[in-house]
Amino acid sequence: MSVAKKDYKRITVKTLVDMKANGEKISMLTAYDYTMAKIVDGAGVDVILVGDSASNVMAGHETTLPITLDQMIYHAAGVVRAIERSLVVVDLPFGSYQSDPKEALRSAIRIMKESGGHAVKLEGGKEVKESIKRILNAGIPVMGHLGLTPQSIYKFGTYTVRAKEEEEADKLKEDALMLERIGCFAIVLEKIPAKLAKEVAESISIPVIGIGAGNGVDGQVLVLHDMLGMTHEFHPRFLRRYMNLYEDMTSSISQYVKDVKSVDFPNDDEQY
Repeated sequence: MSVAKKDYKRITVKTLVDMKANGEKISMLTAYDYTMAKIVDGAGVDVILVGDSASNVMAGHETTLPITLDQMIYHAAGVVRAIERSLVVVDLPFGSYQSDPKEALRSAIRIMKESGGHAVKLEGGKEVKESIKRILNAGIPVMGHLGLTPQSIYKFGTYTVRAKEEEEADKLKEDALMLERIGCFAIVLEKIPAKLAKEVAESISIPVIGIGAGNGVDGQVLVLHDMLGMTHEFHPRFLRRYMNLYEDMTSSISQYVKDVKSVDFPNDDEQY
Protein backbone atom coordinates (compact mmCIF):
# COMPACT_ATOMS: atom_id res chain seq x y z
CA MET A 1 0.00 0.00 0.00
CA SER A 2 1.41 3.38 -0.98
CA VAL A 3 1.60 6.16 1.58
CA ALA A 4 1.08 9.81 0.71
CA LYS A 5 4.28 11.82 0.68
CA LYS A 6 4.50 14.32 3.53
CA ASP A 7 5.84 17.82 3.06
CA TYR A 8 9.16 17.72 4.89
CA LYS A 9 10.89 21.09 4.72
CA ARG A 10 14.24 19.57 5.67
CA ILE A 11 15.21 15.92 5.81
CA THR A 12 17.15 14.77 8.86
CA VAL A 13 18.22 11.35 10.11
CA LYS A 14 15.18 11.41 12.40
CA THR A 15 12.94 12.15 9.42
CA LEU A 16 14.09 8.93 7.75
CA VAL A 17 13.33 6.84 10.84
CA ASP A 18 9.90 8.48 11.03
CA MET A 19 9.31 7.77 7.33
CA LYS A 20 9.98 4.08 7.91
CA ALA A 21 7.68 4.03 10.92
CA ASN A 22 4.95 5.70 8.84
CA GLY A 23 5.42 3.35 5.88
CA GLU A 24 6.67 6.08 3.52
CA LYS A 25 9.36 4.97 1.09
CA ILE A 26 12.64 6.88 0.98
CA SER A 27 14.15 8.15 -2.29
CA MET A 28 17.92 8.43 -2.59
CA LEU A 29 20.19 9.35 -5.50
CA THR A 30 23.86 10.17 -5.90
CA ALA A 31 25.21 13.58 -6.86
CA TYR A 32 28.78 14.83 -7.07
CA ASP A 33 28.58 18.52 -7.99
CA TYR A 34 26.62 21.71 -7.34
CA THR A 35 24.59 21.86 -10.55
CA MET A 36 23.33 18.28 -10.49
CA ALA A 37 22.69 18.38 -6.74
CA LYS A 38 20.56 21.49 -7.11
CA ILE A 39 18.37 19.68 -9.65
CA VAL A 40 18.14 16.51 -7.55
CA ASP A 41 17.29 18.45 -4.40
CA GLY A 42 14.72 20.57 -6.21
CA ALA A 43 13.04 17.45 -7.58
CA GLY A 44 12.28 16.27 -4.06
CA VAL A 45 14.78 13.48 -3.47
CA ASP A 46 15.03 12.70 0.25
CA VAL A 47 18.70 11.72 0.48
CA ILE A 48 21.63 12.70 -1.71
CA LEU A 49 24.57 10.32 -1.50
CA VAL A 50 27.94 11.78 -2.40
CA GLY A 51 29.15 8.33 -3.31
CA ASP A 52 32.64 7.03 -3.86
CA SER A 53 31.11 6.00 -7.20
CA ALA A 54 32.44 9.41 -8.22
CA SER A 55 35.64 7.43 -8.77
CA ASN A 56 33.86 5.67 -11.64
CA VAL A 57 31.45 8.17 -13.15
CA MET A 58 33.40 11.39 -12.58
CA ALA A 59 37.03 10.25 -12.78
CA GLY A 60 36.81 7.19 -15.04
CA HIS A 61 38.40 4.67 -12.70
CA GLU A 62 37.47 1.00 -12.98
CA THR A 63 36.74 0.71 -9.25
CA THR A 64 35.86 2.98 -6.32
CA LEU A 65 39.20 2.37 -4.64
CA PRO A 66 41.34 5.21 -6.08
CA ILE A 67 39.25 8.16 -4.90
CA THR A 68 40.81 10.04 -1.99
CA LEU A 69 39.38 11.69 1.09
CA ASP A 70 40.33 15.12 -0.26
CA GLN A 71 38.45 14.38 -3.48
CA MET A 72 35.37 13.19 -1.59
CA ILE A 73 35.39 16.40 0.45
CA TYR A 74 35.65 18.46 -2.74
CA HIS A 75 32.63 16.74 -4.32
CA ALA A 76 30.61 16.86 -1.10
CA ALA A 77 31.21 20.57 -0.51
CA GLY A 78 29.75 21.43 -3.91
CA VAL A 79 26.70 19.28 -3.24
CA VAL A 80 26.08 20.78 0.19
CA ARG A 81 26.16 24.31 -1.23
CA ALA A 82 23.33 23.36 -3.59
CA ILE A 83 20.79 21.73 -1.32
CA GLU A 84 17.88 23.18 0.62
CA ARG A 85 15.93 20.05 1.61
CA SER A 86 17.79 16.78 1.09
CA LEU A 87 19.92 14.97 3.66
CA VAL A 88 23.50 14.75 2.37
CA VAL A 89 25.36 11.52 3.16
CA VAL A 90 29.04 11.26 2.20
CA ASP A 91 30.95 8.03 1.59
CA LEU A 92 34.13 7.45 3.54
CA PRO A 93 36.54 6.31 0.81
CA PHE A 94 38.62 3.16 0.82
CA GLY A 95 41.56 3.36 3.20
CA SER A 96 40.13 6.13 5.36
CA TYR A 97 38.51 4.00 8.08
CA GLN A 98 39.24 0.25 7.80
CA SER A 99 42.53 -0.11 9.65
CA ASP A 100 42.26 2.23 12.63
CA PRO A 101 39.19 3.60 14.49
CA LYS A 102 41.10 6.79 15.27
CA GLU A 103 41.84 7.29 11.58
CA ALA A 104 38.16 6.61 10.84
CA LEU A 105 37.12 9.34 13.24
CA ARG A 106 39.64 11.80 11.79
CA SER A 107 38.33 11.08 8.29
CA ALA A 108 34.69 11.53 9.35
CA ILE A 109 35.46 14.77 11.17
CA ARG A 110 37.21 16.17 8.10
CA ILE A 111 34.19 15.36 5.94
CA MET A 112 31.76 17.00 8.37
CA LYS A 113 33.90 20.11 8.97
CA GLU A 114 35.25 20.71 5.48
CA SER A 115 32.26 19.73 3.34
CA GLY A 116 29.31 20.48 5.60
CA GLY A 117 27.82 17.03 4.97
CA HIS A 118 25.17 15.73 7.34
CA ALA A 119 26.29 12.10 7.77
CA VAL A 120 28.84 9.56 6.56
CA LYS A 121 28.45 6.10 5.06
CA LEU A 122 30.91 3.22 5.27
CA GLU A 123 30.99 -0.38 4.14
CA GLY A 124 31.13 -3.48 6.31
CA GLY A 125 29.78 -5.16 9.42
CA LYS A 126 31.48 -6.40 12.57
CA GLU A 127 34.94 -5.95 11.03
CA VAL A 128 34.49 -2.15 11.13
CA LYS A 129 32.39 -2.05 14.30
CA GLU A 130 34.98 -0.17 16.36
CA SER A 131 35.44 2.46 13.66
CA ILE A 132 31.68 3.03 13.50
CA LYS A 133 31.39 3.28 17.28
CA ARG A 134 34.22 5.81 17.43
CA ILE A 135 32.51 7.99 14.79
CA LEU A 136 29.10 7.69 16.46
CA ASN A 137 30.57 8.60 19.83
CA ALA A 138 31.70 11.89 18.31
CA GLY A 139 28.10 12.70 17.37
CA ILE A 140 28.44 11.99 13.66
CA PRO A 141 25.52 10.07 12.09
CA VAL A 142 26.54 6.86 10.29
CA MET A 143 24.79 4.95 7.51
CA GLY A 144 25.93 1.36 7.11
CA HIS A 145 26.40 -0.61 3.88
CA LEU A 146 26.13 -4.40 3.59
CA GLY A 147 25.84 -6.98 0.83
CA LEU A 148 27.93 -6.16 -2.20
CA THR A 149 30.55 -3.74 -0.87
CA PRO A 150 32.41 -2.31 -3.89
CA GLN A 151 35.45 -1.29 -1.85
CA SER A 152 36.06 -5.03 -1.30
CA ILE A 153 35.81 -5.93 -4.98
CA TYR A 154 39.27 -7.50 -5.12
CA LYS A 155 38.34 -9.70 -2.17
CA PHE A 156 35.11 -10.85 -3.85
CA GLY A 157 36.57 -10.89 -7.36
CA THR A 158 33.17 -10.15 -8.92
CA TYR A 159 30.18 -7.82 -8.72
CA THR A 160 27.74 -10.74 -8.59
CA VAL A 161 24.82 -11.01 -6.15
CA ARG A 162 25.90 -11.50 -2.54
CA ALA A 163 24.44 -13.53 0.37
CA LYS A 164 22.80 -16.21 -1.77
CA GLU A 165 24.26 -18.92 0.48
CA GLU A 166 22.99 -19.45 4.02
CA GLU A 167 26.26 -18.69 5.81
CA GLU A 168 26.75 -15.31 4.18
CA ALA A 169 23.04 -14.48 4.55
CA ASP A 170 23.19 -15.24 8.29
CA LYS A 171 26.26 -13.02 8.69
CA LEU A 172 24.51 -10.19 6.84
CA LYS A 173 21.48 -10.44 9.14
CA GLU A 174 23.73 -10.44 12.20
CA ASP A 175 25.66 -7.44 10.89
CA ALA A 176 22.44 -5.51 10.22
CA LEU A 177 21.24 -6.10 13.77
CA MET A 178 24.65 -5.06 15.07
CA LEU A 179 24.64 -1.83 13.02
CA GLU A 180 21.23 -0.94 14.41
CA ARG A 181 22.27 -1.80 17.96
CA ILE A 182 25.39 0.37 18.00
CA GLY A 183 23.50 3.37 16.58
CA CYS A 184 23.56 3.59 12.76
CA PHE A 185 20.56 5.53 11.49
CA ALA A 186 20.13 3.54 8.24
CA ILE A 187 21.68 0.76 6.16
CA VAL A 188 22.21 0.35 2.42
CA LEU A 189 21.79 -3.22 1.15
CA GLU A 190 23.39 -3.73 -2.26
CA LYS A 191 22.75 -6.56 -4.70
CA ILE A 192 21.33 -9.25 -2.45
CA PRO A 193 18.25 -11.51 -2.88
CA ALA A 194 14.99 -9.57 -2.48
CA LYS A 195 13.62 -12.07 0.04
CA LEU A 196 16.63 -11.63 2.31
CA ALA A 197 16.52 -7.83 2.02
CA LYS A 198 12.83 -7.79 2.99
CA GLU A 199 13.58 -10.01 5.98
CA VAL A 200 16.34 -7.66 7.13
CA ALA A 201 14.16 -4.56 6.69
CA GLU A 202 11.39 -6.12 8.76
CA SER A 203 13.78 -7.20 11.51
CA ILE A 204 15.16 -3.75 12.36
CA SER A 205 13.62 -0.36 13.15
CA ILE A 206 16.07 1.77 11.14
CA PRO A 207 15.54 2.35 7.40
CA VAL A 208 16.98 -0.09 4.88
CA ILE A 209 17.79 1.44 1.48
CA GLY A 210 18.16 -1.01 -1.37
CA ILE A 211 20.08 -1.07 -4.63
CA GLY A 212 19.43 -4.32 -6.39
CA ALA A 213 17.69 -5.58 -3.25
CA GLY A 214 14.05 -5.71 -4.33
CA ASN A 215 11.07 -3.63 -3.27
CA GLY A 216 10.55 -5.02 0.22
CA VAL A 217 12.94 -2.50 1.77
CA ASP A 218 12.29 1.04 3.00
CA GLY A 219 13.72 2.99 0.08
CA GLN A 220 15.83 2.87 -3.07
CA VAL A 221 19.09 4.38 -4.27
CA LEU A 222 20.57 4.60 -7.75
CA VAL A 223 23.59 6.30 -9.25
CA LEU A 224 22.27 9.46 -10.93
CA HIS A 225 24.32 9.05 -14.09
CA ASP A 226 22.98 5.52 -14.52
CA MET A 227 19.28 6.32 -14.07
CA LEU A 228 19.57 9.29 -16.45
CA GLY A 229 21.15 7.10 -19.11
CA MET A 230 24.47 8.92 -19.25
CA THR A 231 26.47 5.73 -18.56
CA HIS A 232 24.89 3.78 -21.41
CA GLU A 233 27.27 0.80 -21.25
CA PHE A 234 26.10 -0.27 -17.74
CA HIS A 235 23.18 -2.75 -17.75
CA PRO A 236 22.52 -4.37 -14.34
CA ARG A 237 19.09 -5.91 -13.79
CA PHE A 238 18.24 -3.50 -10.96
CA LEU A 239 18.74 -0.35 -13.05
CA ARG A 240 15.78 1.49 -14.55
CA ARG A 241 16.76 4.24 -16.98
CA TYR A 242 14.41 7.20 -16.81
CA MET A 243 16.11 9.04 -19.68
CA ASN A 244 18.59 8.36 -22.45
CA LEU A 245 20.85 11.35 -21.97
CA TYR A 246 23.78 9.68 -23.69
CA GLU A 247 21.98 9.78 -27.04
CA ASP A 248 20.35 13.16 -26.43
CA MET A 249 23.60 14.81 -25.39
CA THR A 250 25.60 13.22 -28.21
CA SER A 251 23.03 14.42 -30.73
CA SER A 252 22.98 17.95 -29.32
CA ILE A 253 26.77 18.25 -29.21
CA SER A 254 27.07 16.90 -32.75
CA GLN A 255 24.57 19.50 -33.91
CA TYR A 256 26.54 22.24 -32.16
CA VAL A 257 29.69 21.14 -33.98
CA LYS A 258 27.88 21.26 -37.33
CA ASP A 259 26.45 24.70 -36.58
CA VAL A 260 29.85 26.10 -35.64
CA LYS A 261 31.51 24.62 -38.75
CA SER A 262 28.80 25.99 -41.03
CA VAL A 263 28.80 29.41 -39.32
CA ASP A 264 25.13 28.90 -38.46
CA PHE A 265 26.03 29.59 -34.83
CA PRO A 266 26.02 32.30 -33.68
CA ASN A 267 23.37 33.87 -35.91
CA ASP A 268 22.42 37.56 -36.01
CA ASP A 269 20.20 37.26 -32.94
CA GLU A 270 22.94 35.60 -30.93
CA GLN A 271 25.59 38.31 -31.13
CA TYR A 272 26.01 41.87 -29.88
